[in-house]
Amino acid sequence: METTESLGYLKGLLDGMELDDNKKETKIYKAIIDVLENLTEDVEDITEGMEILAEQIDSVDEDLAAVEEVVYDDDFDCDCCCDDECEEYEIECPACGEIITVDEDTVLQGSIVCPNCGETLEFEVECDCDDCEDCE
Repeated sequence: METTESLGYLKGLLDGMELDDNKKETKIYKAIIDVLENLTEDVEDITEGMEILAEQIDSVDEDLAAVEEVVYDDDFDCDCCCDDECEEYEIECPACGEIITVDEDTVLQGSIVCPNCGETLEFEVECDCDDCEDCE
């Protein structure tokens, strides 16, 4: 039985007892029923709020899953010359000592500006794949 149904049953029992409204016991019973009625309404409000919150959390979870799929996509394929997955390289800037992580495409471009100090770092590319312009 739901809480509201139980409360209705209890109210019916109290009314069926045909108690004298002037007696102290009757006043206490009716006050208890009023308190239970208020508690039931509060529980219903909380339940409704939790259902709305659960829907919002589900929506955020779906959005986050879509973002994770883009950010952490394991099936990422690069368009570099060898058709392999891109490799990342850590390069230390000789001017400031900052460690910079770059991908293979950036290395193949030949240079990058250090984001820390602005120094231009140049790369010598030695590709051995025989499939790109650099190897011909």
